[in-house]
Order: sequence, then C-alpha cells, then structure tokens
Amino acid sequence: MEASARYRERPSRLDGAVVWAHSAVAAPHSPSPVLPDGCMDLLWTEGRLLVAGPDTRAYRSEGGHEGARYVGVRFYPGTAPALLGVPADEVRDQRVDLDDLWPSAEVRRLTERIDAARDPVSALEDVALARAADAEPTDPLLLHVVRSLNAGRSVAATAAAVGLGARTLHRRSLAAFGYGPKTLARVLRLQRALKLAWNGVPYAETAARAGYADQAHLAREVRGLAGATLGELVGRP
Repeated sequence: MEASARYRERPSRLDGAVVWAHSAVAAPHSPSPVLPDGCMDLLWTEGRLLVAGPDTRAYRSEGGHEGARYVGVRFYPGTAPALLGVPADEVRDQRVDLDDLWPSAEVRRLTERIDAARDPVSALEDVALARAADAEPTDPLLLHVVRSLNAGRSVAATAAAVGLGARTLHRRSLAAFGYGPKTLARVLRLQRALKLAWNGVPYAETAARAGYADQAHLAREVRGLAGATLGELVGRP
C-alpha cells in the first residue's frame, strides 16, 4: 500500500490480519503500486465494498479524488477464501465488488453500516470478525505451507513436510493463495527482500539473506514482480 502521512495500519483483532486506512491526497505523481504479498483484502470506500484478490504483479490504482477514504482488512495468506467464500484463484489480479460474491442485500446493508460508522476501520474489521466466527478454521496444513516457504524451504521440501504430492499441493495452493507454491515462494521472498532493503541492509546482503542466488537474481525478480527497480521501491515513502 502507498505509505504516506495519510496511511496507517495496525494488527487486527482477527488473528494474523492487518487493518489499514488510507486517505487520497492530491499529488503530482501517481500512487505507489500495491506489491504482491500473498494476501487478499476486504476493502471499503464510501458506498462500496470490494475484494482485492492476490496479486502476481504490481497493482497500480487510479488513485481516487482528493480526500477519498479507503479502509481494508488484509488477511494472512491462505485464510481469506474461507471467510469471503471465493477461491483465491477466481479473483487473482482483480478488484471485485463484494456484491458479485455475496447477496446484494447483505452487501448493501453492510456498506450503509460502514458508511455511517464513526470509525470505518473498526466497522469493517467487525464484518471480518463476524465472518470468521461462522467460517471453518483455516486448514493448519496451509499455514504450514506459508511458514515453510517463507523460511526459504523449497517447494519439494515443503510438499514432503506436509505429506502432499506436488500436483495436490499445487491444486490446493491455487484455491488458498491464488497461485501455485512456486509463485507464492517468489512473492514471499520478494517481501522478505523489501523489508531488509527498507531497513537499510545493502542490496548484496539483502539478496543473500532473502534467498536469492545473487544481487542480479534479486534485481530480476524485483523487476518481474514489482515492475520497478529495488532502488525505486526503496526510495519511495
């Protein structure tokens, strides 16, 4: 998400999730891209509820008019499909109106409630918490897949650890994460590298610590997934 004085986030009361809020401001440049992170979001902007599917590339929004407010719940990878009622791969690289997924009357009622709330962040979070209370718990196997890949283990080692064949793991990953485990591993590795680089770690060391073969490999992957150089990303607020 675009980071600025108008952006804030905090851990959610929903386990593993983050809630965030952003207000559009007039600026001579286009909004910063939303980078792939393996997550799905439930979004609110006045009069509208949407689902942001998992991204395989940088998503560039149109920004919105000055003063427009955006609120979101960013779900931990693999947890959103059960809550939102849609396989992740069906909304991959998309922003979908919630009333395309849920009954229109229910979405209209929830939208009006959040529109009228003094704190839309908490109001949207309450929607997510209510859905989670009625949803089946996330399969612990999927959470283990995320932890394993984020620790830098290979897809083969991860599949063996959870007792699944490669094809079964791929199929289950599509529904849970929106893409196969190889792409998920790339996305999680990108996020590890960005955190290191934003904290001032030299790029060569960032590449080694994040699990890239070398700095050139890091540069190619950042360009492929984020559509920008690492220097351009780190230089943004």
